[in-house]
Amino acid sequence: MGKQLITKSIKWDDKGGLKMETLIQQLFNGLTIGSVYTLVALGLTLVYGILHVPNFAHGAIYMIGGYVTLTMMVYFGLPYWLGVIVSLAVAGVISVLMERLIFHPLRKSNSINSMIAAIGMLLFLEALAQLLWGPDFRQMPTPYNQVVNVFGLTFTVQRILIIAAAIVIMLLLYLFLKKTFIGRTIIAMSQNREGAFLVGINSNKVAMLTFFISGMLAAVAASLTSPINLVFPGMGHLVILKAFVIIILGGMGSIPGAI
Repeated sequence: MGKQLITKSIKWDDKGGLKMETLIQQLFNGLTIGSVYTLVALGLTLVYGILHVPNFAHGAIYMIGGYVTLTMMVYFGLPYWLGVIVSLAVAGVISVLMERLIFHPLRKSNSINSMIAAIGMLLFLEALAQLLWGPDFRQMPTPYNQVVNVFGLTFTVQRILIIAAAIVIMLLLYLFLKKTFIGRTIIAMSQNREGAFLVGINSNKVAMLTFFISGMLAAVAASLTSPINLVFPGMGHLVILKAFVIIILGGMGSIPGAI
């Protein structure tokens, strides 16, 4: 009788252990996805702080970032991190051009015009991606596909890299915005655009810099997550939708809220 009770308790402990391992594994996976959404939401909330208009085209910048990294690795033979750097530059430049050619001319018009223009840019970039790379789903190679086992839990190095990179990027962005003069001008402009202009802040340069940073955040998010997901023209839809949910819940234009 006593042996049967001990055996039952051991089986119960084993089941409980398996359930706890599954819970920890899923929490880790959730943290991985959340890190990607945070990077995208940070770029989105930065732009909203400057324009006070939701940039629906941000999802397309995310998609372009993934494609550029994939192209640099597959067609040009660049290492993963060099491909990411090129992707950051391309996404940043496209974001700046978007601000100069689309949002800047509409800055004094009704906000609905900027929203329509952003949706138009989203559709244009998706059509361009489909023309250049085709509609097929593609897998991005990665040098970090090793599997690490810790206390019976299985983690891939790429997922660990996503979390670590997101934390580092968030810290660097926070220090940049809080500790540098340029960062403080971005915050000042997001709080009061007219007041920032009156004290001598160049609103055009700040807007361009903000869009450049926003594009880089989207590109690094796509480059980090694409090796564990797929690259395709519509990959930015779900991400941008959840990023909007994040900035709404955290407060429109609030960087700590997005994090």
